[in-house]
Amino acid sequence: MIIDEVAFFVKNRFRPTIENNFSYHSPKEGQPEKYQSIRDMAKELAYLIEEMVPNGREKSLAMTNLEQSVFWANAGISRSE
Repeated sequence: MIIDEVAFFVKNRFRPTIENNFSYHSPKEGQPEKYQSIRDMAKELAYLIEEMVPNGREKSLAMTNLEQSVFWANAGISRSE
């Protein structure tokens, strides 16, 4: 059936991405330093946000999204290199 063929195509098209995104990536040479640089810069921004932004939803979201930014930046390094 055409539906089965499409499902097979979609499943196999995304298989490499799924396998990569849900696998452990051991750090390669130079990557830990990159991770740390990103964390250090994010930490500086976190302290600035803590100091300057009044407590509230916006501050909470800023901190959460900063954490997510670090996560995704580091994931981009580990998954792509």
